[in-house]
Amino acid sequence: MELDQRKARILALIVESYIETGEPVGSKAIAAKLGGTVSSATVRNDMAALSELQLLEQPHTSAGRIPSYLGIRYYIDRLMPRRALDSEEQSEIDALFNYCDPDPDRVLEGAAELLARTTDCFVVSTTLSRQSLYVRKIEIIPATAHTVVILLLASNGMVKNKVCRVNFDLTPNVVEFFQNFANGSLAGRSLNEITRRYINSMAFSLGEHTDIFAPLLAAIYELCREANDGQIYHSGTSNLLAHDEMLATANQLFRLLGSREEMNRMLGESTQGLFVSVGRENSLIEMENSSLIVAKYRIGEDSIGALGLFGPLRMDYARLIPHLEYFSGMLSKMLSETLDHGL
Repeated sequence: MELDQRKARILALIVESYIETGEPVGSKAIAAKLGGTVSSATVRNDMAALSELQLLEQPHTSAGRIPSYLGIRYYIDRLMPRRALDSEEQSEIDALFNYCDPDPDRVLEGAAELLARTTDCFVVSTTLSRQSLYVRKIEIIPATAHTVVILLLASNGMVKNKVCRVNFDLTPNVVEFFQNFANGSLAGRSLNEITRRYINSMAFSLGEHTDIFAPLLAAIYELCREANDGQIYHSGTSNLLAHDEMLATANQLFRLLGSREEMNRMLGESTQGLFVSVGRENSLIEMENSSLIVAKYRIGEDSIGALGLFGPLRMDYARLIPHLEYFSGMLSKMLSETLDHGL
């Protein structure tokens, strides 16, 4: 649908007022915002027309109007002003990536905490399980005469490690042999292909050394499963409780947000680099008074994870969307540089 210029301006003013105050807006207030160029009666007629189009709702008979989820969607897609982050906002995000640990797991945890603090939203950061996720390399690092640390680096930058004890002497030749064997069989292979059966076939190929190296292969299998399942970090639970309109469904919403399966589904279902889901656009009833903004981060052309902001319908989309886009871009850059340096 297309709105004429005046109705579009009135809708934008109502959405922006609702985002700021959470209160219904009356025709007199809108007429004043228009500088008195239009009478309140004309504004009232236009608001009635916008209601017929289901872009506005009237909570009570005598109240003003609030935007429906369709009205907010129309605003985001066609009316919302686009703005870049200011230098202070950019500097705060840059600082995280300039001084953070290059381990992607720790970066994702820090990302959730920083985004929750700077956006006042509930934040989820996650890696996505994808068919294209593969083993980049495996390192075997001796710790003691009978203990090693096994490092697995996945193609999405994730680093997994596990301590493993063995019943034989870890000489440099033995460590080199097994590391070459593991990389020869696993490097470049999809994590989905590394099943228990495949690990057993690797063990069988070792012949008389099968029993000796079995603990190391079992540990590698566990690391592959952990990497393929992905990681989820969240922060900012108390931010949702700051919005009165979300209190009634808070318990149901918290149960939803605590579900690993639902979080992976919601954050991974779109192939877009950034998407916004508003209110009843979400299929789950727990989300009917909430919105979700998701940005994918990537290495090269491959999306390997997602950042999600959950908040009320009256989220400040004009501020949060560019904030999340910039943040995901910085995360993509850092992970790409980490892999390029061979971590």
